[in-house]
Amino acid sequence: MTDSEGHDGAGESGDEGVVRRERFSGGPAREFLSSLSADERIFAADLAVDRAHVVMLAEQGIVGDETAGEILRALDEIEDAGHSSLPDGEDVHEAIETAVIDRVGPEGGRMHTARSRNDEVATCIRCRLREDALDLIETVVEAREQMLEVAAAHDETVMPGYTHLQPAQPTTVGHWLCSYESALARDTARLLDTYERINQSPLGGAAFAGTPFDIDRERTADLLGFNGLVENAMDGASARDFLVETTAAVTGLATTLSGLAEDMVTFANRGHVEIADEYASTSSIMPQKKNPDTLELVRGRTGDTTAGLNGLLTTLKGLPRAYNRDLQRAGSHAWDAIDSVTASTEVAVGAVVTAEWPEEELAEAAGDGFSTATGVADRLAQAGLPFRTAHEVVARAGETADPGIDAIEDAVEAELGQSLDDVADREAIEAALDPVESVRMRDSRGGPAPETLCAHLDRARDNLDEDQSALADRRDSLAAAESTLDSEVDTYV
Repeated sequence: MTDSEGHDGAGESGDEGVVRRERFSGGPAREFLSSLSADERIFAADLAVDRAHVVMLAEQGIVGDETAGEILRALDEIEDAGHSSLPDGEDVHEAIETAVIDRVGPEGGRMHTARSRNDEVATCIRCRLREDALDLIETVVEAREQMLEVAAAHDETVMPGYTHLQPAQPTTVGHWLCSYESALARDTARLLDTYERINQSPLGGAAFAGTPFDIDRERTADLLGFNGLVENAMDGASARDFLVETTAAVTGLATTLSGLAEDMVTFANRGHVEIADEYASTSSIMPQKKNPDTLELVRGRTGDTTAGLNGLLTTLKGLPRAYNRDLQRAGSHAWDAIDSVTASTEVAVGAVVTAEWPEEELAEAAGDGFSTATGVADRLAQAGLPFRTAHEVVARAGETADPGIDAIEDAVEAELGQSLDDVADREAIEAALDPVESVRMRDSRGGPAPETLCAHLDRARDNLDEDQSALADRRDSLAAAESTLDSEVDTYV
C-alpha cells in the first residue's frame, strides 16, 4: 500500500495530501524568511557599504585593483537599475551580491571577503537611520523656528491659562507657544545625542568574532562618515540599543506633539482658536461642524509609536548574544515610528502656526473663573501679609458672586478686621484684577510678562541657532564622506 493510499483510507484524497505536504515543503518558509521587499529602505545604504568595503579591500591588497573596479562598476549598474531589478534573495545584501556575480562572474564574490551579513546589515541600518534622524531633527528645528515667530507676534495676546482644565491664571499665546517650543528643544537635544550613538561603525566585525584578514576598520568607518567604531565585534553584530534609543526619543517627541494637539483641540472647542481649513474637516452629515481631525490623528499616532517602542523592546528582550534572526523584525519599529512622527510634527506645528487667535475673545475669557486671584494674593503678600493669609482673604472673595474689588475689601475686613486701604494699595489690588496687568506683573524669568517673554525668545533663538549649526555640521560631515568615497571609487572604475 502506498502512502497516498494509506491517507485515502483515513478519509483524505491523494491530492489533499500533496497540498498539505507542499505547505511544509520550504516554499512558504523561504518567503517567510525574506526581507527583500522591506529592505528597499536600506538599498542605497547597502551599496555605499559595499563600495567602502571593496575600496578598503583593494587598499589592503586583499582584492586586486582590477577585480575591485569590476565589482564597483557592477554596483553602479545595480544602483542605476534600482531595487526593483534585483534578483530574488533572502535579503537585499544577498540579492546585491548575486547581481554583482551575475555581472562579474565568480570574482564578484570577493566583495564579501572579511565580512558577514551580520556586520553588513548592522552597518546599513545605522547608515540609513542616521539620515532619517537628521531629517526628523531638521523638521523639528524648522517647526521650532516657526513657533518662535508666532510667539513673538503674540507676546501680548492675553489668553486664559488652565490647570486641571479649570481657569487658573491669565497668560499669553506667546508664553503658551514657548512652553511647547522649549519641550521640542529638549526633544531635539535627545535626537542629537542619539545620533552620536547611531553613528558608530560595526563594519569589519564579521559574524561576531572578527576576521583573520588584515582589514582596516577605521578606513571604512571614515569612508562612510562614521565618527568611530563599535569596537567589540560581537557587540557590533548584535547590538540594537541604538534602535531603542532612537525609538524612545521619537516616542518622547510624539508625546510632546500629542500634548500640543490636545491643547489645540481643547482651545478650538472653547472658541479660543480658529484652526485653518487645511487642518480641519467637516462632518459627513452635520454641515455646521468643523473638526480638528488632523490634530486628533496626531494624538492617535502617538499610540502607534508607543506600541512600536514596546514591540521593539519585546523583540530584543532575552536574546542571546551575537546575531539572531529576531533582529530582522527590529528595524521596522524604528522606521515606522520615525516616519509617523516626522509627519505628525509637520501637521501639528502647521496647524498651530496657521491658526488664528481671536484676541478680543481670548482677552475676555482670560479673567474667567476669577483667574486673577493669584495676582491679587501676590499683591497683598507684597504689601506685607503672609501669603497664606492673603490666600485665605482672596479665597473668601472668590466665594462671592462678583469677586471684584468690593468683594476683596469685604474679605479683608472679615478676615483681618481692617480696611483694604490699611493693608495694601487699593489701586495696585484693583490693577491686579485685570488679566493684562496680571500677566505684566509676572515678570520673573520664565513668566509671561511681555518683556520677560522677549528675553526668553532671544535665548530660545540662540539655542535654535546652535541646533541648526549642529545639524549642518552633521550633514556636512556625511556629505564630505560621501564625496571622498566617490573619489576613491573613481580611482578603480
